[in-house]
Amino acid sequence: MNVSSLIHREQEIDSTNDRLNRLSRLSVLPELYTLWAEYQTKGKGQIGNTWESERNKNLTFSFLLHPVSVPASEQFVISEMISLAIRDTLLTYTDGISIKWPNDIYWHDQKICGILIENELCGSHISKCVVGVGLNVNQDVFRSDAPNPVSLKQIIGRDTDREMILSKILESFRKFYAAPQNVHVAYLSALYRSDGYYAYRDAQGVFEGRIVDVEPDGHLILQSRCGAPRRFAFKEVQFVLD
Repeated sequence: MNVSSLIHREQEIDSTNDRLNRLSRLSVLPELYTLWAEYQTKGKGQIGNTWESERNKNLTFSFLLHPVSVPASEQFVISEMISLAIRDTLLTYTDGISIKWPNDIYWHDQKICGILIENELCGSHISKCVVGVGLNVNQDVFRSDAPNPVSLKQIIGRDTDREMILSKILESFRKFYAAPQNVHVAYLSALYRSDGYYAYRDAQGVFEGRIVDVEPDGHLILQSRCGAPRRFAFKEVQFVLD
């Protein structure tokens, strides 16, 4: 099945993740069925945050998976796959693209894309997964208090065909999804600030560490300059940005 045939586009909805979850409960949808909205009235970010996206300028979409072969304890591989698919797609337009753990996409020190993944479990496996993406494409100005947003247009100085970008992302994701064996190594090599010691902040304060690994459940392993490696869940540690 051609990826473009799986894309359903709407002008305005509340949230692509919420709508796709509702649709999947009402009918059987094919793998990689994608809902793209030109505007979300309740766009969702991580941990209840909202996502700023100007109408008709960007890509806000969600797609459906049934990754029943993925153990719940290894669910982070889905995050790795979509992060790599977006990074690889953006690298066809510009350089300087990396993945900021766990799954923000950065251009140098600025955020160009956020990802929100919602899983439903059945026993020890994932029965349903909705992958939501907000990618800044053609927006010129950001008005929210987000600290470091950037769009592809601000980087390369021109508008880009959003449907083409979406198709590239889905095609790239499908390749990773079909052959997951090398995904983790590629993800680690693509990580933001993976090349040495940088400043981080946890509940005890600021320290210097380097990325050692990311576990199958998504925990980040940091090695401080003195002491044993330390294990962090999302929101337990922050990058200290200049």
